[in-house]
Amino acid sequence: MEIVHGVLSAAARRVGLLPGGFNPPTVAHLALLKAAAQVLDSVVVVVPRAYPHKTFDGASLDDRLAMLRRLDPGLPYAVALADQGLFIDITREFRRDVLPAAQVHFICGRDAAERITTWDYGAPGEIERQLEEYKLLVAARQGEYTSPDTLRHGIVPLPMEAAYDEVSSTMVREMLAGRYDQAAAWRRFVPETLHDLVQTIYCR
Repeated sequence: MEIVHGVLSAAARRVGLLPGGFNPPTVAHLALLKAAAQVLDSVVVVVPRAYPHKTFDGASLDDRLAMLRRLDPGLPYAVALADQGLFIDITREFRRDVLPAAQVHFICGRDAAERITTWDYGAPGEIERQLEEYKLLVAARQGEYTSPDTLRHGIVPLPMEAAYDEVSSTMVREMLAGRYDQAAAWRRFVPETLHDLVQTIYCR
């Protein structure tokens, strides 16, 4: 794993990682980072080179890193590039290459938490074992996440001022492609610091 933007203190212990495609970054991504920064020592946006549960098309890797570097100049955060996309692999990369003693918390919404905890990892009890190595810091998204008793040791609620239920990168891309009557409405779903860059990347 490589830190490509920002500074991560060597003294940080409780670190939040926000992995994703960020195609493009949205106001929901930024809100998750800000909320997590209130309860953890440091927050890191993680861009995997490979994704375990989806194919990827849209902005290039360099484009997405450029957008993430400009996400919020007032927020102390780092951006990292990971080789793999599964949370357990990202955790081990982070501890191997960045902070060996870090307590890793993955920042996510309810929908992502459900996908992660029900994923077929190929062995019974694997997610229970993984949650001994990292925790999920889960915000409400189209409802609260209710964890099974066997996973509660690894689930931490993340309070948010708003749920951002309607916000998604897919919707923003569709707006930019003119698939909505009011295509310019995408601007309210993307941080203002990225408006010109998003326009350039997705409308070229």
